[in-house]
This record gives sequence, C-alpha cells and structure tokens, in this order.
Amino acid sequence: MPALFTTQDAPTHRRLALWQDIVCDVFVQLDCKSDLGSAFHGAITSSQLGPAKCSTVSSGQQRVLRTPSRIARASEDFILIALGKHGAGAVLQDGRETVIQPGEFAFYDTTRPYELRFNDDFAQTIFQMPREMLHRRFAGTQGLTATVFTSDSPVQRLAYQFISGLAEVADRLDPDDAIRLSDQAADLLAMAMSERLGSAALPASTHRSALLYRLKAHVLAHLQNPDLGLTETAAALGISPRYASSLFADEGTSFQRFVLAQRLERCNRDLASPAHAHRHISEIAFAWGFNDLSHFGRVFREHYGLSPRDWRHSRLPN
Repeated sequence: MPALFTTQDAPTHRRLALWQDIVCDVFVQLDCKSDLGSAFHGAITSSQLGPAKCSTVSSGQQRVLRTPSRIARASEDFILIALGKHGAGAVLQDGRETVIQPGEFAFYDTTRPYELRFNDDFAQTIFQMPREMLHRRFAGTQGLTATVFTSDSPVQRLAYQFISGLAEVADRLDPDDAIRLSDQAADLLAMAMSERLGSAALPASTHRSALLYRLKAHVLAHLQNPDLGLTETAAALGISPRYASSLFADEGTSFQRFVLAQRLERCNRDLASPAHAHRHISEIAFAWGFNDLSHFGRVFREHYGLSPRDWRHSRLPN
C-alpha cells in the first residue's frame, strides 16, 4: 500500500501546520500559506520507485514557497514533475510563470527558489527524481523550468500518460521493475524536454545541451555493444568526434568515462537484484558491453570498493 498522509483527523486549527510538516517530509523543505483557516484540507499518497518517488497530492487553496533560507538549511537536490489532474496550479521559477491544467505538466528544481500557487481545490501527481538522474540524460533543464508541456506533442503526451499510469501501480511493482520503469520515465521526460528546446531557436549553450542529450541517448541505446566507440557515435549524430568530446567535457567527463559509468551502474543493479541471482557474474558483465573480465573486476572494485562477487554477496539475502 502507498503511504498516506492526511489532515483529515487533525483539529481544524492545526491542519495547515500539519500540512506543512507533511509536504516537508514527503517532498522538500517548504513554507505553506492559506486563507482557508479551519476549512483547509489536504492529503498525499506516496510510493517509492527506486531512486524516484510518485505521489498524488489533493488539497485546497494555498501558496507554497521554496525560499533561499529553506534551500540554505537543506540538502535536497531534486527535480519535481507536476502533472495536472484536477483544478489548476501555477508554477513560478527562474523568472517564468506557467499554469498547469489537467493533462499538462511542468517541472521545478529544488536547488533554486520557486513558488506554487493554487487558487482552488486541486489534485496533481508529482514525480520526484534526484536531479542527477535527469541531468545525466539532459542537462539543459534550467531554461525549461516553469514551462508547461501539453498533449499537443505526441512525446509530451506520452510522458504524461506514462507517469500517470506509473503512479497508479507504483505501490504494487517489483523493486527491479520499479527502478527500470522510473528510468524509462526519466528517458521520456528528457526526450520531451529535448523536443521542446528543439522547437525554437536555441542559445548556443542550450543547443549544446540538446546535442549532449542525443549523444547520451545513443550511448544508452547501444550500451550492450562492446564495440561502442566515440567515432561511430559522433557519426550517428552527424558531428565530429572532437565536437562530441567537447560536449562531454562541458560536464567534466569524457565519452569513455560516461560509457564506463553507465555500464558499471547497470552491472551493479543486476548483481544486487534477486531476479538475476541465477546469472553468472561474467554473463552480466558481458551483457552490458564488457569484454574483459579482469578489467571489469578491477574497475568495479575501484568504483564500489568491493569485488563484484563480494558486492553481490553483500546485497543479496542469504
């Protein structure tokens, strides 16, 4: 069952204060204000999806503020995707303001101040993911906060429908499936953002972010190929290997380091999963593009502090 948080059983004069505690516990440190007084109400159901979280929020008129002082006292580093279900809600961040209607979504970044405004009863689904989870796919998010995504675009509509459906079954998913599906949700969101940026003339930095997203997407789609290389990947996007290298350098990494990190992450996930306990370590390593077991064992230990065998034993139940 998903976790349920509600003001229903609280004394009416305590409901807004309780609501602020609830949203701070489920999401990030925030300030909530409302003129409803004793008529205030709110409820949240929430389910974990690996590193991400799906929550459904229903409440009444209020303003929600993520202030600089709140940010300074906290360490949360998330992207929150708000999907409109009922009523309307405004998002203000980075000098922009948009209104989310049912069937639409927008997102905001907890590392910078933002404000949410709801003038009446509303319901939203919130997909919350670590900022790095999205940024390793697409780093040009700052130019799109407080921007509405609508059903006019097939990709944006698919992202909305996928996350909405995911929220409905999140509490019943196998942990491995939950991780994979949350990854797919992040992929769809990155695609929608890249498409949105591609529909207008882009500043040079944003254009580079969009190209880097396409590079990463190509890498992730071909990660199992041991012959995956920079020259072929750059050619698939119609750019030079030098330019591709410079795009990765924007994030302080390289093509080779990015590929290695992604392969190690997937091997780590499979080694720690009971669903893959019957598979040999070598089978998992080769399935994710490694072709030298001694090299795989060495880099895995350097990254995680344990050999692949010891890592598996430490994660799987006896």
